[in-house]
Amino acid sequence: MKITSIKWLAGAFVLLPGLAACGASDSGSPKHATAARPAGAVVDSCGTKLKVSEPPKRAIALEQNATEIMLSLGLADRMVGTSYQTDPVLPALAADYKRVPVLSDRYANHEATLAKEPDFLYSTLSSAYADEAAGPRSGWKHLDVPAYLSVHDCENSKLTPDEVRFDAVFDEIKDIATIFGVRPRGEKVVEGLRTRLDRAVHHIPKGIDADLMWYYSGTTTPYIAGHGGLPSTVGELTGLDNAFDDIHQKWPEGNWEEIAERDPDVIVLADLTRGGDGDSAAAKKKFLRTNPVTSRLRAVRENRFIVVPGSAMDPSVRSVGLVEELSKGLAKLYG
Repeated sequence: MKITSIKWLAGAFVLLPGLAACGASDSGSPKHATAARPAGAVVDSCGTKLKVSEPPKRAIALEQNATEIMLSLGLADRMVGTSYQTDPVLPALAADYKRVPVLSDRYANHEATLAKEPDFLYSTLSSAYADEAAGPRSGWKHLDVPAYLSVHDCENSKLTPDEVRFDAVFDEIKDIATIFGVRPRGEKVVEGLRTRLDRAVHHIPKGIDADLMWYYSGTTTPYIAGHGGLPSTVGELTGLDNAFDDIHQKWPEGNWEEIAERDPDVIVLADLTRGGDGDSAAAKKKFLRTNPVTSRLRAVRENRFIVVPGSAMDPSVRSVGLVEELSKGLAKLYG
């Protein structure tokens, strides 16, 4: 099987009930919010110490995952820009999203970003800091603008953990809350996500003996989940086997002949909204049912599909939704 990596993941949306309420819980009173702010903060971001002397007031989220984390913390009033919306914004955050200026349909370039006079930049994807995008974090450091990058996609791949863990997602949310002086909001958002995660894992039907193939995108060359990504972690949490967990890469290129040899019991379909080859769940099903090789797969013949939002496979506030949708799908197949 040929191994390559997907640079980024994007897809459809999943509702996070109550998230906006969590994020805004201590934002109603300016006096309260000011009292909760520390004098400054120091956090580590992909090997770089970010020192923030006071909570940012002119922040820019460079892509949607970062935007939704900031909005979930009730920080719309501290944002002077967002960019690269890949999906409909989570319903609980849509009203706040409308308050934030959109700088670009894709990544905002350096000039457009600098023009907003930001005092903080944030991205969960290193590609946002490319030369043709906002520009390297080192350049922003020289301008005294702290630039945070998620540990899940460090510029130096050696600093990115081999496995995506929910605790790392939760720690990132707490980092952003600390930087903005709203740690209680971060704790409350994380508490809500942990509660939902525990509930979803608890409701996974017991005693399922099945291999799952996580099918992200592509038809001629399918991208599937190997070891180390969120699907792998979800498998560990739920006791379900990833049919390709022996491949030590998060999103390898697969080939249909080898997939046919392994013949997974269930195929988990990422539903993506970006419109590429085999992106939507409907396009994936159509291909699988009509292709001579894939139509013979047991999961295809027995209609054992589970559809999940593709964006839930990103390390983000949407990630818990992956387990929730998997739990619902398994209950329908095995409940």
